[in-house]
Amino acid sequence: MNLLDLLLELVAERMGVADVDPDRLFIDYGIGSTDAVALAGVLAEHTGTELPNSAFYEHPTPRALAAHLEEVRVGGPAPAPGDSTGPGAFPSASTGIGGLAAEPVAIVGIGCRLPGAGGPGELWELLTSGTDLVGPVPAARAERDEGWAEPGVGMGGFLPEVEAFDPAFFSINAREAAAMDPQQRMLLEVAHEALQDAGLRLADVTRTATGVFVGISSSDYLVGRFSGGLAPDAYTPTGTAHSVAANRISYVFDLHGPSMAIDTACSSSLVAIHQAALALRTGQCDVALAGGVNAVLSPDIGRCFRTAGVLAPDGRCKSFGAGADGMGRSEGTVMVALKRLPDALAAGDRVYALIRGGAVNSDGRTNGLMSPSAPAQVRLLRAACQAAGVAPGQVEYVEAHGSGTRLGDLMELRALSEVLGTAQRPEPLPIGSLKSNLGHLEAAAGAAGVAKVALALFHGVLPGGLHADRPAEDFAWDAGGLRVLTGPEPWDGRLAGVSSFGFGGTNAHLIL
Repeated sequence: MNLLDLLLELVAERMGVADVDPDRLFIDYGIGSTDAVALAGVLAEHTGTELPNSAFYEHPTPRALAAHLEEVRVGGPAPAPGDSTGPGAFPSASTGIGGLAAEPVAIVGIGCRLPGAGGPGELWELLTSGTDLVGPVPAARAERDEGWAEPGVGMGGFLPEVEAFDPAFFSINAREAAAMDPQQRMLLEVAHEALQDAGLRLADVTRTATGVFVGISSSDYLVGRFSGGLAPDAYTPTGTAHSVAANRISYVFDLHGPSMAIDTACSSSLVAIHQAALALRTGQCDVALAGGVNAVLSPDIGRCFRTAGVLAPDGRCKSFGAGADGMGRSEGTVMVALKRLPDALAAGDRVYALIRGGAVNSDGRTNGLMSPSAPAQVRLLRAACQAAGVAPGQVEYVEAHGSGTRLGDLMELRALSEVLGTAQRPEPLPIGSLKSNLGHLEAAAGAAGVAKVALALFHGVLPGGLHADRPAEDFAWDAGGLRVLTGPEPWDGRLAGVSSFGFGGTNAHLIL
């Protein structure tokens, strides 16, 4: 029996179906992560070839997986996750525009509102001290909805007063402020703080080509207003529209550059920063405010994640740790102020870090809409390095996505290893994830990663993460050329990467 017939028979037996189409996705037959692990074990018994648990996701049809197994069995090189040759290969695409892609963009200001951190200074202290910022949902929220009591749902990275706001400061009347999503409120405040941190007065940016790029995805406030039976009013449409989350900043501060909200789920804010950098390089704006926001106002999405099996019971992301059992949710806002490097130097600005380049791509069709793709991540990393004009071996740290789901972490590790691991450097590449400290900020996660790396470059220290003293056991760390950073280390490095992946398949990576 050839490998394809064997695989078809095993899938049919496991899933209780009569016929299996070799070109249909495994997920079409209901194969989840548990089934994939079991089938990999049975295949190993029959063929003598060990398969990683991610094989059914990297080669998502029976024919593709059988071809992969055949190559491994005959001793040929197994195709790399991001192999750019053969059927299904993707042509490379430049992310730059003319010669402007190589022009660095300076991060000159950082504003943030995160669990335990009201600004970049407090964030840095928490990171270097290894503080665990996950805790129970604030009592006021817990009392409004019993759904918070479900395991894992009521634990996360929460802000104590997420709805607090001073509307008079921004010349907004009380009725309009009440209709505004707290995400819009936080963005206004933190965008202002990012400008202040950059040494920019409102008078310096008013009526100038200053752009606003906001990553936002959650709609808890909109759903809550309508499900709560509130009477319709004139302010709810603008107060809850994602587009207005960016547009209101431009309106209040009278900014005349591009103004847009971007929703690519968990990669939203990193995509927003990437778009801001491109806009600066192409002359669409002279200053940019970019970042993202997330507010966890309802337990409903958390309950859905729990049902899907991706929510950690204790609300903690154990990124790349042996105890990884799902993600924990978090909320907050991060905004950065950006300028072209020559402009920042001419103004005498403090520069935290430079954005050298980046890339955005999509998983395409995988073994399920929410299934990550190691091949897509490999292509992404290579494209980002190319856009930044750096060799993969020059990257000295990666702030990874690291959501804390076993499958997602494993596939990310395989992609990082393929592009940035052993073959590229004499020592293992350190990796980490802010999610291990405060949970998954979802739409704001990528911007938080940028803030962490910018502060690390500025201070010359790599902060460690939590919950990975014993690293994941289903990845060959020594051979893979990676290591999880578990404590602060001095760093005189110059290049780091930041990854962020959306659950719908949009991936982003920036080189700082």
